[in-house]
Amino acid sequence: MRQTHGTTHHRIRIRRPRRGSAFATAAVLMVALVAPAATPRPASPTPPELAPAPSGRPAFGSLTPCALASGRGLQMSEGIPTSRGYSRSTGTVHALNLMVDFPDVRGQGTARQRFEEFFPQTTRWFAQSSYGRLDYRPEMPITHWLRMPRSFRAYGIKRGSPFDPGYRKLVADIAKAADPKVDFRRYDLVNVLVTPNAGPPAAHAVLSVTYADNQQAPTADGVPLANVSFVYSRQDDGSGSLRRTGFRVLPHENGHVFGLPDLYTRGGGDKAGHWDVMSEDWGAGNDLLAWHKWKLGWLGPRQIACAARSGVFAHVLSPLGRPEGTKLVFVPVSPSTGYAIEARATGGNDEAICKPGVLISRVDTGVDSGGGPVTIMDSTPHGRGCTRERNVHPGLSDAAYAPGETFHAETNGLRIRVRVTGRDADGDFGVEITRRASAGARG
Repeated sequence: MRQTHGTTHHRIRIRRPRRGSAFATAAVLMVALVAPAATPRPASPTPPELAPAPSGRPAFGSLTPCALASGRGLQMSEGIPTSRGYSRSTGTVHALNLMVDFPDVRGQGTARQRFEEFFPQTTRWFAQSSYGRLDYRPEMPITHWLRMPRSFRAYGIKRGSPFDPGYRKLVADIAKAADPKVDFRRYDLVNVLVTPNAGPPAAHAVLSVTYADNQQAPTADGVPLANVSFVYSRQDDGSGSLRRTGFRVLPHENGHVFGLPDLYTRGGGDKAGHWDVMSEDWGAGNDLLAWHKWKLGWLGPRQIACAARSGVFAHVLSPLGRPEGTKLVFVPVSPSTGYAIEARATGGNDEAICKPGVLISRVDTGVDSGGGPVTIMDSTPHGRGCTRERNVHPGLSDAAYAPGETFHAETNGLRIRVRVTGRDADGDFGVEITRRASAGARG
């Protein structure tokens, strides 16, 4: 759950048990905003390529001990690989955008203006974060507000609404209203950009929600609408940056469509702070954690190191904002837990970092979305942080380890030490990682 100005909000995932979604994707790189056009529906298009089903535990080579398996019975897991049913997160993804209003809540501004609140910024954000591995193409085949047949109140949408019955009716009505001009077989995911005056302001109650891998989804053109993100009003921190940064609610919601869990908890950003858009997506810009980039397929195997054996290992980490270099060193300590080590500095999608350094986080694939599956290891646990940005969790803003600082942990019969040895002229950080057995255990 997410805490925002004293309110909380569920983000609901309805997962199908290892069944494939009809949405998926294909190929390579391009940062191009597809021009909206209300064109006639083409006949018999080729359906999108389905994401491959994970075959047990796929081969990861030397990284296999670090590819922690997903926990059982979870809504969404940090496990690698992501299970089938979500939209593929690499290659070309066609995103259908529908601007929706209601008889009792008419569209605020034009549908085009609503679309432009999120694009091309979202496309650029994904291109930057994925190092070009995700070619996100937003499309707007209907250029006007899509009027629903029922009033907003009739659907009973509120904070934490379940899929049934309100959202099931809404999705079915959207599909019926859009069907004359939209062939749903052509798209990999759907963004429903609801007129922002429907429901309360986000500062009072956050309604934005995603239904991902949804086995209860209605169908349209023969495919289930299984991966759908709904966005209502956006979080305004009062800094005047809403127009520049408010779009990031959509990368957050689409993160769920790609299989990423929520990192915030009932305490807000107390576990992961502003280090990942799946924790805090408002205020100053932020990126995704390196673990999430591996999970999404945005890091190559040569950019990841796995410290699964006892010994002392030296690595040079390149900040996440740059495409080249080693991005992640992972130290597994159990079948479901381990420590992710990465470098973070201002650049790319990161602008709120006030203490550059080596960020260390504990990943637990047995913890569900919203329960704190990732915990940042704070280098200054008793400090107040270094940020002055609004809506950035201050206590974790200075969590990164600077040159000369050392992290220690003892868990599951293992002693882990991470020492930041320095930073070179290119801004890369040197780390020395020690993994040893303790108390007679074998590491």
